[in-house]
Amino acid sequence: MNEKLVKNTIDEDSEINSRRTFLKQIMCGSFLALSGSGIANATVRDTLHLGRYVHPQNAKPISQHLKSRFSSRERYAKTSQKNGHKTLALEHAHTGDKLKLTYFERGRYIKGALQEINYLLRDYHTDDVHPIDTALLDQLFDLKQTLRINKPFHIVSAYRSPFTNSQLRKHSHGVAEHSFHIQGRAIDIRVEGVHAKTIKNAALNMARGGVGYYPHNDFVHLDTGDIRNW
Repeated sequence: MNEKLVKNTIDEDSEINSRRTFLKQIMCGSFLALSGSGIANATVRDTLHLGRYVHPQNAKPISQHLKSRFSSRERYAKTSQKNGHKTLALEHAHTGDKLKLTYFERGRYIKGALQEINYLLRDYHTDDVHPIDTALLDQLFDLKQTLRINKPFHIVSAYRSPFTNSQLRKHSHGVAEHSFHIQGRAIDIRVEGVHAKTIKNAALNMARGGVGYYPHNDFVHLDTGDIRNW
């Protein structure tokens, strides 16, 4: 086992970098996530959701009608939220980490809040941290508004390091070689008490990026790529 310091690419001197260290190991083709915190370890199978995965490359483009709706919604959001604030509640399904904070206020993103979010959405297999696309956070915020919920988003998967992604590809063809997860531009979510189909329909109605629906595993994928769905 090798101990390493988490490096936050936004602010190398952040207190986040020095306050936590984690264990990393590979056993029998499975990655053990975090241990010693009463948190159940996650296997590769848990992460891959094998047997029901639809490859994003098979995604269907969203209609021109929804693209037009997307443009109008974007203009409205930029105007109505320019001087407002955006708050998210997140809970990681594998690490148990919880966070509720305002990440955008008075027309700007809050650096410290983004650092906290980046850490929670890290690759929990390797403990690597990567900046999360703020457009993805805005998608989550708008989804919360669309669903009219105050419940936290339960995170199934967010940032995925190239190492983790390459290992996962050995176990399933459903993992894209150039996954948006590697870029911090994708997230897989659930909401307690809200059906995955309801989340999917709300996300499609927003017409923002990619939307993947996995009913058998009860989660929805969001990313900031082209508008499409699968």
